[in-house]
Amino acid sequence: MHFSSTNRRYAAALLVASAAFVAASPSTIHAQGTALPAELQAAKAALAKYADPYVAIKDGFYSTLACIDFPKGAMHGTVEYPPGAMGVHFLNTANIGPVLDPAKPQVLIYEPVGDKLVLAAAEWVVPVQVAGNTTPTIFGQKLAGPMDGHEPIMPAGLRHYDLHVWLWKENPRGVFTSTNAALKCDPKATYTIQEQE
Repeated sequence: MHFSSTNRRYAAALLVASAAFVAASPSTIHAQGTALPAELQAAKAALAKYADPYVAIKDGFYSTLACIDFPKGAMHGTVEYPPGAMGVHFLNTANIGPVLDPAKPQVLIYEPVGDKLVLAAAEWVVPVQVAGNTTPTIFGQKLAGPMDGHEPIMPAGLRHYDLHVWLWKENPRGVFTSTNAALKCDPKATYTIQEQE
C-alpha cells in the first residue's frame, strides 16, 4: 500500500495522538483534563482506597457529620472562601504532627451524592502550636492561615493552617482552592452547615 506524503503526516500525527491517549491513564488525568503533577498523582494513588468511607473509618478517620457549604463565600481573617462547598470532613487525629506526609492527610473530604459519600478531596492540617513559627508547605504550596477553628466541626480556639487538594472532584477554581463550586451540599439536609461571614 502506498501513502502520499500528506497521508503519511496524517498517519504519524494520529499515531502520536493515540500513543499520548494510551499513556495518559484516567488515574493521571485530573477531572479538569490536565495531567496532575507526579507528586499529586502519587498521593491520589496512595489515597484511592478511601473511595470507600468504611476503609477510612477502619484507618482512623471519623466523620464530622456535617456538609460544610459557603453559598455566598466568606473571608475568615486572611483566608478567602469563594462561593462553594467543602463537603463532609473525615478527621484522623493520629495524622496530626509537625511533618506533613502526602500519603497521610489529616482530613478526607466526601461529597454526599444520594445515599453515598463520594471521595472528593484531601486536606492537610497543622495546628499553629505544632507548626512553630513556620508556615507549613506540601506539594510546593504554603498552607493557608493561620486561622481559627471552624465551628461547629472544630473548636474556634484550634488555630491552624490547612490546604485543600481536590484530587477527585473537579474544582473550577483550581486544585488548591479551599472551596469547590462544583461540590454540592443539600441545603435542606439537617447535616448541612452553611457558613457565613
